[in-house]
Amino acid sequence: MPIDDLWYLTKRGPDKKRLPSKRHGRGKRWRVRYEDASGEPREKLFERQVDADAFDLQCRSGVAAEVKTNREMDRLTFAEYAQRWKESREAGWSVETRRRVPQNLRKRLLPTFGDRAIRSINLTDVMAWLGRLLDEGVAKSSIGLYFGVLKTILNAAVIDKALSENPCDGVNLAQLLRGVSRAPKWVPTEDQVLQLIDVVPRRFRAAIWLGAGEGLRIGEVLGMEDGSRCLDVARGELHVVQQLRRSAEHFDGFYLAPPKSGSAGTVDLDAVVAEELAAHAREVGAVQFELPDITGGKQLTRPAALLFTTSRGKLITDRYWSELWEDWRAAAGWPKDGTFHSLRHFFATTLMSNGVEPQEVQKALRHASLRITLETYVHWLPKKDRRRGLVGQILRPTGVSQATPPADQDPH
Repeated sequence: MPIDDLWYLTKRGPDKKRLPSKRHGRGKRWRVRYEDASGEPREKLFERQVDADAFDLQCRSGVAAEVKTNREMDRLTFAEYAQRWKESREAGWSVETRRRVPQNLRKRLLPTFGDRAIRSINLTDVMAWLGRLLDEGVAKSSIGLYFGVLKTILNAAVIDKALSENPCDGVNLAQLLRGVSRAPKWVPTEDQVLQLIDVVPRRFRAAIWLGAGEGLRIGEVLGMEDGSRCLDVARGELHVVQQLRRSAEHFDGFYLAPPKSGSAGTVDLDAVVAEELAAHAREVGAVQFELPDITGGKQLTRPAALLFTTSRGKLITDRYWSELWEDWRAAAGWPKDGTFHSLRHFFATTLMSNGVEPQEVQKALRHASLRITLETYVHWLPKKDRRRGLVGQILRPTGVSQATPPADQDPH
């Protein structure tokens, strides 16, 4: 929350002293900019810097009345807000809507979101809920209705400033209901990955580890260089900055290009993968080529020591790799749907099903948005069971038996 001196400009004169502003000597000198409880930008003026500093500190610590959030809103549950929303709108509803909406709330929304503070509901929660509905075989038309009610309620909460933004806005429901088009057709198990590793020759075994242990695509694996450009073992980092491509028309053969969809990035280097890469470098070694490189936006030709080549030390074509893969897949007992990309799916679903936050999975996969990650792997989000009877247990008076009526109440 910056403090501005309104009497002076930030610009300095030839003598290195700050230049006076047009307001110099007039009005209050110090301005504090802050956001109020609803997130709106505000400002407050002070005559003395000490007072401005004190107010700025109160704002940053959340003590100032101007920035305090409404505690009632912080505790407001989805169930409480949904009830208010329904009561304020049902007068204008048709008979069918009056019947359907409360039923949708009771059966599909309240069991998942009812006890949650409405401000705590996020995109991951909504996607996990939709994933469960899909897993349960709920009709797509019904899912659309349930989602519509949820989105409408949360839209109203945003307008009422009970919620800063609607997490449903990040959901592409049409794509999700088409069967989650990004969802993998087949994902290998841990045993199936290990079976594949067993049948792959030493020359290419580290490539399998890069797919299964780092989630790299095949082009990114084949473009992996031996050296600090791609590997920083000391820091435990893997730099995914390029992929190997082939175009006889434009580059007269192979060239290095940026990863797919601008998904270049630095990810954690798994210790086991690092060991496999070190063993590969010792036992197989890299081969240096002069290759066109367009990863920097302009074409240049440079030496690149690539880790994976044919047994004759040549660059790997798509056809050559496909022939190798078909043999390995058959030997490992994989189905025809099992591609190298299945290793990337194994990597992602293993992280997701073991409780790694979706945002971290997105970062590891280098997806452009969290929505892509969630839509692709929604079925692997951990299923969290809500404790039943939680609210009743909290509200029940201590030591009072539910079966014992008050003295002034007729049990009959």
